[in-house]
Amino acid sequence: MKAFIMAAGDGTRMRPLTANMPKSLLPVAGKPLIQHMLETLKSCRLKDITILVNPGRRYIDQEFGDGSDLGLELSYVVQRQPLGTANAVGTAGLVLDEPFLCLNGDVIVNKPTISGILADYRKNGLNVVTGVSVDNPSEFGILDISGGKLRRMVEKSRTPPGNLANAGIYVFTPEIFKWIEKTGKSIRGEYEITDSLTMMAETNHIRVHEFEGEWVDVGRPWDLLRANRLFMESLKSKMEGDAQPNATLEGPVVLGKGSRILNGAYVIGPVIIGEDTVIGPNCFIRPSTFIGNGCKVGNATEVKNSILMDGAKAPHHNYVGDSILGRETNLGSGTKVANLRLDGRNIRVSLRGKTVDTGLRKLGVITGDNVKVGVNASINPGTIISEDCLIGAGTTVGGTIEPGSRIY
Repeated sequence: MKAFIMAAGDGTRMRPLTANMPKSLLPVAGKPLIQHMLETLKSCRLKDITILVNPGRRYIDQEFGDGSDLGLELSYVVQRQPLGTANAVGTAGLVLDEPFLCLNGDVIVNKPTISGILADYRKNGLNVVTGVSVDNPSEFGILDISGGKLRRMVEKSRTPPGNLANAGIYVFTPEIFKWIEKTGKSIRGEYEITDSLTMMAETNHIRVHEFEGEWVDVGRPWDLLRANRLFMESLKSKMEGDAQPNATLEGPVVLGKGSRILNGAYVIGPVIIGEDTVIGPNCFIRPSTFIGNGCKVGNATEVKNSILMDGAKAPHHNYVGDSILGRETNLGSGTKVANLRLDGRNIRVSLRGKTVDTGLRKLGVITGDNVKVGVNASINPGTIISEDCLIGAGTTVGGTIEPGSRIY
């Protein structure tokens, strides 16, 4: 079977991380997000894969080319306009005329999940929609099912018909294209695959495959931390750089070429460190941390459960916990990131004019690219600092800071 990955979205809900790159290329556990999916599909013997890309942000095809480096056969289709999920699936009809596995480009799944979905299709020969139980059904499209078959799909309702969310993984036969052609625009002005499947379910059986494995919908910036932690659970050590004799490494640690861990550094895995990065001296790296290429974590700095993208630096007397630092972000000496409210309640974040409960008790800062922070600044829990911002020395910041801001 062939596979079709929908990765053309702008990732606006992931800002500021996606201001300069597609969501699918955000780094997770040492690799672009979509590469984990590609490797999972390969392990399930799906090697002929088409990726839907955005015409204005065609970095994915530049990153992977024809897929030969991964042992895959990759091709690409361009979605000319962002006209919704049904339109996205419909573009597969330009290149596919047989049953195919269809996935959203921002979901995290494992091999048993994909294998189970394919086995379900082979057994029943029906279109398959995958569902997963969630604790917050009002935030997802929910499947209304009867006898293992789909009755309808309800999109982000305040009164959902259950808690079985659409996991964004399907097996479609070419029949789906006929129903997409009949789909009208939703109130959002888009063609929704939920509407297509609801119409189709009225006359055709659609199997609902339920699974209980790990599933992450990377819809918000902090979801990247959960995905990072999951992928690192099975990490195995690999040392291509240099660790000095008085550095301490415990657990699985991956150290890239040209990178150094200096004396006095204490690293507890799972930790991944990219290439040409300097760790130490005298710093503390705690589990579930991914540090990219050309980074610096220096003297008296502690980093925990965080992602530091390429070129990010926490070089002197810093604390960075449960955070994501964008590319070329630099923290001044003594800058601290708070990651826990004094009352212990969930961290709430301001996004696009709305306050969102992250569901996390611990969340530090999320920065875009090229953020510069002066010495002895304090960053409150759940702060989002957009790209190209300057935060002055001794400043305390919180909330959401717009791109290019100067705060003193």
